[in-house]
Amino acid sequence: MSELEYWKSRLAAGKVSRREFIGRAAALGVTTALATTLASKIAGAAPKKGGSLKMALGHGATTDSLDPATYPDQFTGTLGGAIGSALTLINAKGEIEGDLAETMEPSKGATVWAFKLRKGVTFHNGKDVTADDVVASFRHHMGEGSKSAVKSILDPITDIKADGKDTVIFTLAAGSADFPFLTSDYHLPIMPVKDNDVDWQSGIRSGAFILEKFDPGVSVKMKRNPNFYREVWIDDCEIRTIADVTARTNALTTGEVHFIDRCDLKTLGLLQRNKDIKILEVTGYAHYVLPMLTDVPPFDNVHVRTALKYALDREDILKKVFLGHGTVANDNPISPVIQYAIEPQPKYTYDPDKAKFHLKAAGLDSLKVDLSAADAAFAGAVDVAVLYKEHAAKAGIDINVVREPNDGYWDNVWMKKGWSASYWNGRPTCDWMFTTAYAADAAWNDTHWKNPRFNELLVAARSETDTKKRASMYAEMQQLLHDDGGLIVLCFNNFVSAHSNKLDHGPVASNWDEDGMKLPERWWFA
Repeated sequence: MSELEYWKSRLAAGKVSRREFIGRAAALGVTTALATTLASKIAGAAPKKGGSLKMALGHGATTDSLDPATYPDQFTGTLGGAIGSALTLINAKGEIEGDLAETMEPSKGATVWAFKLRKGVTFHNGKDVTADDVVASFRHHMGEGSKSAVKSILDPITDIKADGKDTVIFTLAAGSADFPFLTSDYHLPIMPVKDNDVDWQSGIRSGAFILEKFDPGVSVKMKRNPNFYREVWIDDCEIRTIADVTARTNALTTGEVHFIDRCDLKTLGLLQRNKDIKILEVTGYAHYVLPMLTDVPPFDNVHVRTALKYALDREDILKKVFLGHGTVANDNPISPVIQYAIEPQPKYTYDPDKAKFHLKAAGLDSLKVDLSAADAAFAGAVDVAVLYKEHAAKAGIDINVVREPNDGYWDNVWMKKGWSASYWNGRPTCDWMFTTAYAADAAWNDTHWKNPRFNELLVAARSETDTKKRASMYAEMQQLLHDDGGLIVLCFNNFVSAHSNKLDHGPVASNWDEDGMKLPERWWFA
């Protein structure tokens, strides 16, 4: 997106005034007459308030809760993004911005960070948002015994304290230039302090929408927060769980809902011919994976893991299951668009002979393993498993595809069964991605992989200020994961969703699906 397009989109979204847009355009060399004409055209499509938004997502389970420490997927993430706000957020350009925080100032080699809060922000119950609430919200995830999904990324915090009503001071074990990115995580909404902890049960937050009703595994209803600190257009919003992609698609085409995620790629052409529907495809950091538990036989043998990596035809998977909507990956979870990304060698292309070689190195002539899959993991997960079974058979590997129920998949299968299908939305920095999923003590270490050298580098790279040294460390870590890790990365997938043409939006963020999981806050009815 060019700089001019960016400012056009900001004007369209109501984020800048007409005067500011003309000024910015003039600074880019656009004549005043042309800038004025552009502003007039854009103003004609300017967002307006009103409307009841209905979304259907392929996520959600009866075990979901309002505790952000337990948010497992897009349903709870989008719910949390609608009712809550974090200290920071990532914008459509992939840059970090203040959300509840107005400023973020590092000192002492980025080992101390001072976050100054917006003044006058209140929770849904009218209580002021203060530094004490921020401290309590972060401590909710920290400490021994915490099972929060973000415990590992917060472990470097050695102290957190309020400095007056509006300032929070974070002290880290070592410098971290990326720290403001971490505070944007969707598990970290600020909640009101209560009895030395936080009140997560009520769903009272400081976000754009006020929670009205939450029925886990079914739906959530919310209404616009009249006191929110940014402009919001939608009056009220309902998000439904519709795990079956055919039912989800029917809900959109019949007008029952206005937005669906995870479109059925096989029928995308039919949707594209519907004049009342628009397709939205966003490339980001997301990737589909098949994680193996490296502490469970036979996956505890690196040669078995390597044999399975060579026994998969990823090009075939991308072509037949994802119909080209993505990029083939090489068992490195760092998206090529992220700083410090490398292409590890060798590339795992389909090679049954190499798979047999590694089976033999593991002392095996053949192998039989279970692979658990459900479309709750990602649309097409079962198809991937069935196709993989055909590929692996030529290497003497018998994959028994276990079709699991969608409901409860994340609680009963993922990280419980030895080998399963899963997905990651990805993270915008190497440190964040590695700390969340591959650090030895990460709550979401879904391969149970513990590599001492990797963990040593993870800590060292976080505080390394020499760019070349940092790049070298992250390169070695990606190579270690590729060679020794328990993950098979099928591809970096595009987010493919569809919506009624009654809905409109500005630039769409790519850090998470559903416009950075902020769709209800950012979109409007045309």
